[in-house]
Amino acid sequence: MHMMHDLYLSLRRLQRASEIHAKRLGRHSGLTPIQLLILHSIKAMGEGTLGQLAKQVSVSQATLSTIIDRLENRELLHRIRSQRDKRKVHLALTDKGLAAIQAEPALLPSQFLERFGQLADWEQLMLLASLQRVAGLLEADQNGSAAWFENETVA
Repeated sequence: MHMMHDLYLSLRRLQRASEIHAKRLGRHSGLTPIQLLILHSIKAMGEGTLGQLAKQVSVSQATLSTIIDRLENRELLHRIRSQRDKRKVHLALTDKGLAAIQAEPALLPSQFLERFGQLADWEQLMLLASLQRVAGLLEADQNGSAAWFENETVA
């Protein structure tokens, strides 16, 4: 039972640290971490579809659609109907969206990134693999969705 307690406390500490950084990020930029992640992901993938993006950022299409609406209302991105398949809608950053991600602080706290960067490559990879494994174990209980963390500010 002690290990389960420690496991839960560690997960809770990660969640709390994420929430604190999310609040700081929101005060600084007016964007939530998921909004910023979505903007970065759109930039990285080019004109991807909503379905592709939902998989990449690990949120449901319904949740993503709401976030996309808000980002579009802020003129940070726009939807583009596919010329080849009218059923598909692609997402693209506007100039304002590009400027927003270039001006924003990192998705993770700078002190964390600095300390993480000082770790040996093998240790960075081990931590990443461990976190991915934990996320996978949590998602398995929620039909493949990251619902446990999806209660994060959706705005």
